[in-house]
Amino acid sequence: MSIINEGMAACPQCGNRNTIKVYRSINVADNPELKEKVKDGSLFLWECPHCGKVNLAKYETLYHDPAGKLMVWLIPDDSVSETQMKAIENHTKAMGDYTLRTVSDMGSLMEKVLIHDAALDDVVIEMCKYVTKMEMASKAGSQQAAQELMNSTFHFFRLNGEDGTITFMYPGNGQMVRVDIGCNVYEDAEGILQRNPHVRPEPGFARIDAGWLSERIR
Repeated sequence: MSIINEGMAACPQCGNRNTIKVYRSINVADNPELKEKVKDGSLFLWECPHCGKVNLAKYETLYHDPAGKLMVWLIPDDSVSETQMKAIENHTKAMGDYTLRTVSDMGSLMEKVLIHDAALDDVVIEMCKYVTKMEMASKAGSQQAAQELMNSTFHFFRLNGEDGTITFMYPGNGQMVRVDIGCNVYEDAEGILQRNPHVRPEPGFARIDAGWLSERIR
């Protein structure tokens, strides 16, 4: 079940401390309405009653989708012990083949849920991001622009049902830039991973992101 507590948070604009809802665990089987709030980020927003500023709450939470066999552990400060992780990993083994992920920020939690709900593989998506960045960097026109592209953070935005294209978003020139890739890129990335099975993570909780992939494909 979902575990909802109360916590204290100081408003960065006016400094007043406020009581906010803290979702220590999110079980979307018990509370299906929370899934959409995770996907659009609204679950982690709170409005200061003193000045009206909307703030982002940062705390640890465990997202659990039993039907989709997905667990994503949001750990902002890496405070969870290996013993805790092993206990949950052992528990999920008894429930079947789960996808277990850790993330460090709310945006990454949103992305993992969006990818999973689109019936896509987040490891393949990371490979797609890498391949797309490499292609864009090769046409960037300067070494600096190419490096900026490679260092930018791509986020999965959506799978477009009509033609199967995948949309990524990344920050550039003070705004969010949209990049669409064809389903053929996803298929090619799947092929790369099939030929290089060592790139895939070991069973258990894994942090799958650009940094993780760069370590695997050196």
